[in-house]
Amino acid sequence: MLQGRIADRRLLAGRRYSATANLAVQVARRAATHAGWGAAERRDTWIFAASSRGNAGELLGYQAWRRPSSRFSASNTIHSEIAAAVSIDLGIQGPWQMLASGCSAGLDALGMAWMALRSGACRRALVVAVELPLVPEIIAAFRATHLMSKDLRNDPLHPSTSGLHLGEGAAALTLELETGTALIEVEAYRANSDAHHPLIIPQDGGALAELIAHFPRPALICPHATGTPNHAQAEPAALHSVFGEKLPPQLLMKPLTGHTLGACGLLDVALIAGALPNLPGNLPGLTGVHAEEITLSPGDRLLKIASAMGGHNAAVSLRVPPVP
Repeated sequence: MLQGRIADRRLLAGRRYSATANLAVQVARRAATHAGWGAAERRDTWIFAASSRGNAGELLGYQAWRRPSSRFSASNTIHSEIAAAVSIDLGIQGPWQMLASGCSAGLDALGMAWMALRSGACRRALVVAVELPLVPEIIAAFRATHLMSKDLRNDPLHPSTSGLHLGEGAAALTLELETGTALIEVEAYRANSDAHHPLIIPQDGGALAELIAHFPRPALICPHATGTPNHAQAEPAALHSVFGEKLPPQLLMKPLTGHTLGACGLLDVALIAGALPNLPGNLPGLTGVHAEEITLSPGDRLLKIASAMGGHNAAVSLRVPPVP
């Protein structure tokens, strides 16, 4: 099977925090620096952190290579340490939340941060998503559930796709109201549930279709596209139900990153935002999509979708900002 592993393990190292928390701190620090946040801006920021399996590596006895201190053994096994570590390292004294809504966690964190800003609950938010699922027990669990790919094909919409390819990943984004320097703008967020099955979504994608029908037609869709046989049928069915046979162009990210589970939604948004306005397009040879470069113009909308094991769906409408 193909797996996406972070090559530079120094990003995960440190004696005080777990490997996932160390990685979260690294990306959060870079995001805050890129936004130009000093101590004053960071102080009252609201942190929304996401991970489907948190500190599973520490709970299962792995990551000893990072030279942990035994004094932090208890905190290293608490999933919320990811958000706490970002708060402590960046001097953020606003509230923090740790979301674990499966593969939708990163996108939910982005959506809930946007809602907090829109409601006036905070002036700025830091969204962080991280996942390190490449430990034997997690891989074995996905294989036992028949969700792992049985071959080297990472082509999520292929008729004979056999499953997903796990990957490690982390991303962080800063959110502010009307800064005038945004890479991408969040326009709307919605979520719902299938109430159907612990593992799969309905083959007609009914609840997902109901969710995305609330959004205006986008210029580009970034679907969840896990590569499991169930998802390869259900998500396209939902999209065709809403947009008809002439779908907007789709950008498939998991052939590039692997499936980073709770980090994938935010990771996709971060990679797209950083590449605008000229996205590299899909990898050559993927089923159902074109490989050429995708260009988005100011005002164009992008619809990002995520679905979680257990039937939780999330979607965020994003907009390319005007040229400053």
